[in-house]
Amino acid sequence: MGSGSWSTNVYSAAASYRRGAGKSAFDYSDRMRGAGRAMKAHPDLDPYGVGLRESRDSDEHPTSQAIAVLFDVTGSMGSVPRDLQAKLPALFGLLLRKGYVEHPQIMFGAIGDAHCDRVPLQVGQFESDNRMDEQLGNIILEGGGGGQVKESYELAMYFMARHTALDCWEKRGRKGYLFIIGDEKPYKTVDRGQVETLTGDLLQGSIPTEKMLAELTETFHVFFIIPAGAYHAHESAVLETWRKLLGERVIELDDLGLACETIALTIGILEDSIDLDEGLDDLRDIGADAAVAPVGKALARMRPGPVDDPRPSTGLGSRPPARLGTGGIGRL
Repeated sequence: MGSGSWSTNVYSAAASYRRGAGKSAFDYSDRMRGAGRAMKAHPDLDPYGVGLRESRDSDEHPTSQAIAVLFDVTGSMGSVPRDLQAKLPALFGLLLRKGYVEHPQIMFGAIGDAHCDRVPLQVGQFESDNRMDEQLGNIILEGGGGGQVKESYELAMYFMARHTALDCWEKRGRKGYLFIIGDEKPYKTVDRGQVETLTGDLLQGSIPTEKMLAELTETFHVFFIIPAGAYHAHESAVLETWRKLLGERVIELDDLGLACETIALTIGILEDSIDLDEGLDDLRDIGADAAVAPVGKALARMRPGPVDDPRPSTGLGSRPPARLGTGGIGRL
């Protein structure tokens, strides 16, 4: 996936059409709210039976750069996808017009709790054009979650590690970017039964989350954004858990609505396209003056590249070979 180009005019026209039709940007989620047990992920975001979500080069985008944004949609985190959708033009304005990345391909996805939610994992495609707005709008904002201060982030890690293929990595040895936005802890293991239920993959056993993350970071720069205003963000155990897993790639963000700006500047800094001061000047240039102080605070410890990490000698890292199940679907 990843053909076409982003157009702010197309984005604005789609928003105008929805307003005229009396629909929100998340119309599919609105329609699913009354579905009860029939609630299900949109076919474009259902992870079951998916082989690979691909970020590929083309004549139009010869040096694609994979960027994935997966967010918790439970409890107090429900505003995150709405903020992301409203700020897609600003995100592309920074990435493209400011020259942070020449050919971004962006994927959106949503994370819930596989122990109690009906739709605990939704994952879109990598897109270069306005289809990413459509994918984002087809996410169900379930708003559930349990009371154990945990969500199934580890299942999202599993999918991203074993069900993505990136030309930026395979051809150029440049990792993709994965931003997970949430306010709770992951479960300690990737549960074998949950993986089979959600993806159809057959595993020999459950996988410790630390091991899963190590596999994921072979192909992605992984960040966890904790909005400081979210319900659980103040609980030290949550922050400590993610610091242990990701170190300085945990980003504490005071304002929940500034995820797009934070993501764009993080990429710009690690791509060595800008330093932090230049990025903050870019925020002022697009009229986002209110974002300067909180984003500057959140990224104060962020250092520029290099991002060309050495590749494993096999080119495949520790990913196990696929085992084919019925119907030719790749099972890992």
